[in-house]
Amino acid sequence: MPVDRWIYKLMIISLVYLFSLSITYANGIKVLDADTIEYNGKKIRLKGIDAPELDQLCMNFNERLYPCGKIAADKLEELIKSFSFSEFNCKDHNLDRYGRTLSTCWIGVTNINSWLVKQGWAIAYKYYSKDYISEEQNAKKNSKGIWAGTFIEPWNWRRGTRFNSKTDNWIEKCSIKGNISTKGEKIYHAPSGRHYIQTKINSKKGEKWFCSELEALNNGWRKSKR
Repeated sequence: MPVDRWIYKLMIISLVYLFSLSITYANGIKVLDADTIEYNGKKIRLKGIDAPELDQLCMNFNERLYPCGKIAADKLEELIKSFSFSEFNCKDHNLDRYGRTLSTCWIGVTNINSWLVKQGWAIAYKYYSKDYISEEQNAKKNSKGIWAGTFIEPWNWRRGTRFNSKTDNWIEKCSIKGNISTKGEKIYHAPSGRHYIQTKINSKKGEKWFCSELEALNNGWRKSKR
């Protein structure tokens, strides 16, 4: 076989191999939490990192609890939205025990996994990977994200570990979002709701935070249908 045909064949094989490793998603990216995204029903778990759970609380230097899990997810969503979807791609590795695809993902030239750890919105998942340890050390040194205070490691939060502070339930009790739609309809969203994360509260529009669903109902808000 002529040399040029061999070169052509090797190029084709290389391209097929690279394509099998890297899958580009054009649209429909959904942030489930700061280390898990979904595209067309496919759940992708960002490899080598562990981020606060969506309902997780952290404590700042003033010993006040805040919803670090929701904030971390919001930061990831903001990063993805700051680029065109065509610039988003993932290198798939394998499946985790829940059937999610373990992936390293990029937005433009930014490694999302690495970025989350650098910004302090995730930590290196040392039990499974040695990646991103230096990024974690740097975030800790500079008090970025959840390092600007105290937090429970996400894997321990999932096991039920909680703070013992007197303010422990403060955020959980006042986490209902009272949103006003473009039609003027008052709708409240609980943390378990489908649209909770992307719902923003603008007090200038008359939107409010409520400490219970009953309080929201008594103030004229109805529960979101999803």
